[in-house]
Amino acid sequence: MAKKDPTDLSVEEKLKTLYQLQTTLSGIDEKRALRGELPLEVQDLEDEIAGLTTRVEKIENEIREFQSAIVQKKGDIADAQASVDRYKHQLDEVKNNREYDTLTKEIEFQELEIELCNKKIREAQVKVGERQEDLKAAQELIADRQGDLNQKKGELEEIMQETREEEDRLKEKAKELELKIESRLLTSFRRIRKNARNGLGIVYVQRDACGGCFNKIPPQRQLDIKIHKKIIVCEYCGRIMIDPELAGVKSAQAAEEKPKRKRAVRKKKDDEA
Repeated sequence: MAKKDPTDLSVEEKLKTLYQLQTTLSGIDEKRALRGELPLEVQDLEDEIAGLTTRVEKIENEIREFQSAIVQKKGDIADAQASVDRYKHQLDEVKNNREYDTLTKEIEFQELEIELCNKKIREAQVKVGERQEDLKAAQELIADRQGDLNQKKGELEEIMQETREEEDRLKEKAKELELKIESRLLTSFRRIRKNARNGLGIVYVQRDACGGCFNKIPPQRQLDIKIHKKIIVCEYCGRIMIDPELAGVKSAQAAEEKPKRKRAVRKKKDDEA
């Protein structure tokens, strides 16, 4: 038997299928709600760990740069010390005061360079010590957050394991229902559902009011909803409206009226007796 084109469905069939889809999607929402804030907490922890990991990498790079600078300064000290030794040796061979003064100034300059390099080395070593403390603190924090993340992931996986089979079944059913709904109506329904606080894109009339925003619906509009001639949306919240009977729900008014009728019949019988 060939599948019926969604555009060929009557308004009643469209509404009924759409309400079935809403019920299915609400079931999926309920399953996801069981996870609570866990997915967000897991995401926050993953983001924090990623940020801390980047920080650790930055600190490690800074430590390497300071250590490289220390090595370079030690090399500069060795070169300067070699120059000092060479100039001192040349002092023994000077022939006049001018050469002596020149060599003495060079020795003083190289000794100042050695002192400056030693100062730079000490400063770099202090920086290395500070950054190593920062590195240790960041690594400890990562380990702590990783423990929290593993715990949260375990809790989330346990919950998902319990609901996965039912959620997959509902997702499959939702896909089947979506194929029965014309694309324009489905797009509108998705947009309404996305903007709705409780995720309801189609609701039935409850106590003469919209089942989504609970604003009163005029009698004529209720009649239009009940005869299924066209798709009607709530003028307040924009949700698609369906009457309880079509949704397969007993209206509250009918439930209240039924016992009243029974009591009236019993009273009449008593009078006859």
